[in-house]
Amino acid sequence: MATRIRLQRHGRKNYAFYSIVIADSRAPRDGRFIEKIGTYNPNTNPSTIDLNFDRALYWVEIGAQPSDTVRNILSKEGVYMMKHLKGGVKKGAFDETVAETKFNAWKTEKENKLKAFVAKKLADQKKVEADRIAAEKKVNEEIAKKVAEKKASLMSSASDNNTAEETIEDSNSSEETQAEA
Repeated sequence: MATRIRLQRHGRKNYAFYSIVIADSRAPRDGRFIEKIGTYNPNTNPSTIDLNFDRALYWVEIGAQPSDTVRNILSKEGVYMMKHLKGGVKKGAFDETVAETKFNAWKTEKENKLKAFVAKKLADQKKVEADRIAAEKKVNEEIAKKVAEKKASLMSSASDNNTAEETIEDSNSSEETQAEA
């Protein structure tokens, strides 16, 4: 029986979520499978991968053929790295403890790169947010200046009207006093 390690699609339209399964190569994509070894969610950034490392390594060692996407996932998770290191132990190039230290060093470096990526992404988001707020403040200041100018012009025109009305009233009252006299 030719076994494949492949993705089984779940989720709604335009929002796929995958299970990583071991299946017979003749079985349909979302059909019968032998074992589920993990999940893959490409909708997050970076993608979320939950993998049973030991079972994936077991199936790769006994010859299950992964699909292209699953091969990339297994490579990122270190399954192929561990397979390579175990091959070196079998050939006598180094012992088991050296293989473990090499794998742990690789895993630590990978985690540090991921943390740096996430930190850079958060810093970029904060910078974009700060730029957006600064631009919004600038626009608000311009609007406030325009409103202040408009109020000042209205106040000056209103005060001009008031002084004109006062002079008219003063002239009317002085004419009335002269007429009475």
